[in-house]
Amino acid sequence: MGKRTRSATRPPPRHAALPFVRRRRLATELRTLREQSGMTADELAGRIYRSRMTVSKLENARTRPDVRDIVQMLRILGVTGEKFDEIFKIACDAADRGWWDSYGDAMGPRQRIYADLESGAATIRGYNQFVVPGLLQTPEFIRALVSLDEADGPLNYVPERMLEARLIRQSTALRQGGPTYEIVMDEFVIRRLAVPPKIMSSQLHELVSAVTREPRLKIYVLPVNARIQGGFSARSSFTIYTFPDAEDPVIALADTAKADVVHIDPADVTRYVEMYERLRAASLSAVRSLTLLEETACELANLAGS
Repeated sequence: MGKRTRSATRPPPRHAALPFVRRRRLATELRTLREQSGMTADELAGRIYRSRMTVSKLENARTRPDVRDIVQMLRILGVTGEKFDEIFKIACDAADRGWWDSYGDAMGPRQRIYADLESGAATIRGYNQFVVPGLLQTPEFIRALVSLDEADGPLNYVPERMLEARLIRQSTALRQGGPTYEIVMDEFVIRRLAVPPKIMSSQLHELVSAVTREPRLKIYVLPVNARIQGGFSARSSFTIYTFPDAEDPVIALADTAKADVVHIDPADVTRYVEMYERLRAASLSAVRSLTLLEETACELANLAGS
């Protein structure tokens, strides 16, 4: 059975402050306040002695805020009292740096956004179409994926730094008191992914072990012959995040070939939630899913030994 190892170079990080999510929320608040005041972005930029681009980036969550700029904006827009305190707190959280920032792009830019969202999530639900979820991968499996990645062309991350960061992600998300985690994994992953049988066998054993020891974790396998009722099947892997503060938006993150697309519009998010529910309804039960994973792990172990 696969043995899970952890990075010995760094302890699990503290519970982070959702910087990505709070930047989104701050952007909405600032844009709404400015529009309600009747002030243009150019006028506001001039009043705080910044460029219009700075205001635009803040209102579209494309930059880490300078809290001093936010305080100036709130004063100019006439925000006081409890509303001022609320937005100031959001701005401080939005300006926070997470453990992932110390890695820069060495861990891969796509992994950084996952680490950010996972850091303060209340629930995580996802559909994995082509690979075992990153939060449940063994080090040996991760290294096998790196080999597959290298076959596609130059890497945009440093493999050992990426591995170290992924193990920190796992210890953070699966910490005591962390989010509930529920995934639908396509049977395609365990049947066709070109990972050596011995490594895949250990990985599947680890999935079963993880679900057995962690009640917050559930895995459902979507059979290759499943019929998806009520609509089309998913066109890509995706993950849905909710957060403890009801004012923070629910976020859906779609994993495409070239980039991760963030969805925050309620109508878009609802479509992903409905799609997830269809996929889960078509999946095997939790017990049957674990049985399939265990049986396939044993088959692959026999194949590796023959």
